[in-house]
Amino acid sequence: MRVDHVSYAAEHDGLRATAERLSKRIGVDPVDGGVHPRFGTRNIILPLAHDRYVEVVEVLDHPASDKAPFGQAVRARSANGGGWLGWVVAVDDLSPFEERIGRHAVDGNRYRPDGTEIRWRQLGVKGLISDPQLPFFVQWADPSLHPSVGAHTEVTIDNLQIAGDPERVREWLDLPADETSSVIDFTFVAPHGTPGLLAVTFDTPNGKVTV
Repeated sequence: MRVDHVSYAAEHDGLRATAERLSKRIGVDPVDGGVHPRFGTRNIILPLAHDRYVEVVEVLDHPASDKAPFGQAVRARSANGGGWLGWVVAVDDLSPFEERIGRHAVDGNRYRPDGTEIRWRQLGVKGLISDPQLPFFVQWADPSLHPSVGAHTEVTIDNLQIAGDPERVREWLDLPADETSSVIDFTFVAPHGTPGLLAVTFDTPNGKVTV
């Protein structure tokens, strides 16, 4: 289990403008991601070093976005001004987590602009909706097509600041949050309102940048 990516919901001026602002702040070129037909969303990828990335995502005017929990989560976050939606951990096998959480993983896919299909399974978005400090889980069908592949950058995730309870996250993951990465620090602060991912600090060639 390892931190895979962080998701940022589009702000009022939409996906491309939001992704452009983030890319300039952290110094990473954006990559067009594509549409998630099962979720009613689409994304732009900011590939990072260490096999990680930032996903900037927006909801589409599509029936799937009303039914799929991920589409619902993105819509709600963007409606509140956008910003950090959550963090995601990758696992090799979702079966133990399906059994523990009591839900089945759902299939996801998207087509890159070059026509390549990227497929995965994900689990735990309903947990994210009810308690946004919790990550959800992803299992990639083909790791060689991971969204970070081909990244030409030294930018890495340095710190995740989470409003919430580290013990609650440990129960969800079945291990402490800081064991999901050997290079990312976790800072938990008491929530004033809704818990969730408050800020991400990136280590860039020009110093640390917090978004």
